[in-house]
Amino acid sequence: MDGFLAFTVGRIVPSLNIGLWTSLALIIPSSLLGVAIGVSVGTLRVYGARPLARVLNGYVALFRGTPLVVQLYFWYFALPNIAIGDFRCILSPMWASIIGFALCSGAYQSEYIRGGLLSIKRGQLRAAQALGLTPLQTITSVVLPQAFRRALPGCGNEIIYLIKYSSLASIITVNDLTGMGRSLAKSTFRNTEVFLVVGVYYLLLVTIATLFLRWLEKRMALPGFAGKK
Repeated sequence: MDGFLAFTVGRIVPSLNIGLWTSLALIIPSSLLGVAIGVSVGTLRVYGARPLARVLNGYVALFRGTPLVVQLYFWYFALPNIAIGDFRCILSPMWASIIGFALCSGAYQSEYIRGGLLSIKRGQLRAAQALGLTPLQTITSVVLPQAFRRALPGCGNEIIYLIKYSSLASIITVNDLTGMGRSLAKSTFRNTEVFLVVGVYYLLLVTIATLFLRWLEKRMALPGFAGKK
């Protein structure tokens, strides 16, 4: 046990702390972009023009229907091989991961937003129109705030998944928690200790995110809304 503690404090924790900051720099923007994409796409799928809604339905089907690993490989390895004239889009491992996670997460979150929007009764739309609100004002000021509250548990769950899925960034050479843990395990051959501590790090991240999301749900809750008295 003393050897495990000494190795953990002296070697594992310093290495993983470096990877932790990389993971946070990956998770936070990916989550925020995913929510923004999900809200925008979900809203346009319900209230947008039919041709645009069909295109966005195709986007959601594509990103929900293909493995996230394949998507990451595309953004990092395949995209540079697609040339438009002399232009080639070459992404760094970090940006390839952020784009991949945000687009995939946004596709799933748009489903939660779409469901929340469809759950709003049509009578509220007619009431807003009777008060003189424009269609855009009705959506942004009346419908979307209610729909987002109803979709928040699902969107929050997707963010939890994103924290865990962020470990896949290591397959395209991002030195996040998993990447740093893998490098340390290879150099020390102490796989059990290293990945045990890596798991603890992810568990702590998920726990913190879960507590924050529960606080946010309570903060945004309205008396008598969504079944609450």
